[in-house]
Amino acid sequence: MQTLIDLAPLAAFLLAYRLAGIYSATAVLMAAMLVLLLFQWLRQRRLPPLLLVSTLLVLVLGGATLLLRDTRFLKWKPTIFLWLVSVGAAASVWVGDTPLAQRLLQPLIGGGHLLPRATWLKLNWVWVLFYALLGGLNLLVARLMSERTWVDFKVFGLTAAFLVFALAQTAWLAGRLESPSPSAP
Repeated sequence: MQTLIDLAPLAAFLLAYRLAGIYSATAVLMAAMLVLLLFQWLRQRRLPPLLLVSTLLVLVLGGATLLLRDTRFLKWKPTIFLWLVSVGAAASVWVGDTPLAQRLLQPLIGGGHLLPRATWLKLNWVWVLFYALLGGLNLLVARLMSERTWVDFKVFGLTAAFLVFALAQTAWLAGRLESPSPSAP
């Protein structure tokens, strides 16, 4: 259910784009991201950091797109976000106790399963590479393809890439989970 809620701004963006064009879709995306942020705050009393960064980028770059009537700003948003995550994942290896991949995925796995630090580090470096390459791919599509192709890539291509990446991570991690040994009575 959470995934559908998270995808709502993207669906609203696509619908607005198809009905009224890129500038209307940009305004709709900006409003939808604010609604999602408010929804998350009311539901959890906290703002997920990645959602907050994404929303701020949408507001700043979407605002520039609307003010300057230049779609390049909006098209750069996915790349900037993906590269920030890539840099954040790389930096997390040296800053703090746990790599970014572990910080974000460990709560989903639960405390009942253990993974060695080396496993988390491998996955974290895969994140660095994945997010960097996907950001570069977005730039290529934005520069070389039509606006409609970029919108379809943003909505369907990036979503599919994240889905495949999530499934691959899940399968890879599932094969490496160790249950903690029960404590002796």
